[in-house]
Amino acid sequence: MNWLTNFVKPKLSALVGSRKDVPDNLWKNCPNCGNMMHHKDLYENFHVCNSCDHHFRVSVDRRIEILFGTNKFKEIELEKLKDDPLNFTDKKKYKDRLKEYRKKTNRHDAFILGNGEFENYSTITGFMNFDFMGGSMGRAVGAGIVKGAQTAISQKKPYIIFTCSGGARMQEGIISLMQMPRTVAAIELLHRNIIPYLVVLTDPTTGGVTASFAMLGDITIAETGSTIGFAGKRVIKDTIREELPIDFQKAEYLKTHGMVDMVVHRKDLKGTIVKILDHINNN
Repeated sequence: MNWLTNFVKPKLSALVGSRKDVPDNLWKNCPNCGNMMHHKDLYENFHVCNSCDHHFRVSVDRRIEILFGTNKFKEIELEKLKDDPLNFTDKKKYKDRLKEYRKKTNRHDAFILGNGEFENYSTITGFMNFDFMGGSMGRAVGAGIVKGAQTAISQKKPYIIFTCSGGARMQEGIISLMQMPRTVAAIELLHRNIIPYLVVLTDPTTGGVTASFAMLGDITIAETGSTIGFAGKRVIKDTIREELPIDFQKAEYLKTHGMVDMVVHRKDLKGTIVKILDHINNN
């Protein structure tokens, strides 16, 4: 026993210890087909499975990088509103949740706005950040969307929003629900001022976001395979007591039923947006 303890165990510990610096996320399995991809291959393939074309979710920073590179997106500072208007507490205080997510994401809230250049076209582009409380829409997100519309009108630039959200933010109650008509009114101002408004629905786009500004685009694009809906699939199934199609609430299903204008592969999103802006500019 002393030989095992004093000689073999230290050797094994040294061997294991020398490999602690090897990352544990070098490979990722596709949840759709089981294909295993090296993280570099996944990164270079825009986080899309090279076997079945399954689109992995990407962080908002990576999406901005894919679309604009390193220097063609300049963030617009958004107003920092007073936190926790209802002094809400569930398992923890809402104020503490905000602090936690701000530290985790290095963002103030779940909406990012900026000037973005698509080829020769300057746009006002907004992104919902799912990593910040599921991209939920509260006052700060609503205010950011409204500011984007106002900026697009004043600068006479197209407004593009990439949605990714679980819906309204429950910790803000009725104030969160009020962002639905508020954002709808902002989009109506775009229409009145003849400012192009494009929406790109990414996985997932649900709840009050789907029920408001997300479905009001002059052109509505859905990224391949995205889940898009209002209530959850299980809730609908239990309510109507019927089996639902396997692809129910998927981008392709919505395209077939006229809910979105086109379904676009992530690799082709930028090029598709440029073509749309070309068409708008020439008419």
